[in-house]
Amino acid sequence: MTRIKRGYIARKRRTRIRLFTSSFRGAHSRITRTITQQKIKALVSAHRDRDRKKRDFRGLWINRINAVIGKNQKKMYNSYRNFLYNLYKRQLLVNRKIVAQIAILKGNCLFMIANEIIK
Repeated sequence: MTRIKRGYIARKRRTRIRLFTSSFRGAHSRITRTITQQKIKALVSAHRDRDRKKRDFRGLWINRINAVIGKNQKKMYNSYRNFLYNLYKRQLLVNRKIVAQIAILKGNCLFMIANEIIK
């Protein structure tokens, strides 16, 4: 009976996984068992954090708008909530990202929009 040498397909699979984890530190890029575990962990984290990133940016935009509104001396709106409520009531449908950019770059423009809402 002839000897069958195995490992071609398994080696190919391991090298493909090793290329994915080549930038990891220590045993996480060298030992096959930990390589597979770290690859699974990395992919799970990437999938989870794609959704998390959207939440984080929305919170950042809300904080920026709230900071500019709270800094206002005239106190047209004492809260972010009232400001956005009046935006939607007047059907000025501008999303939070754009409002935050206006607030950061052109604070006066945000107050012009607020004055238009009040009228």
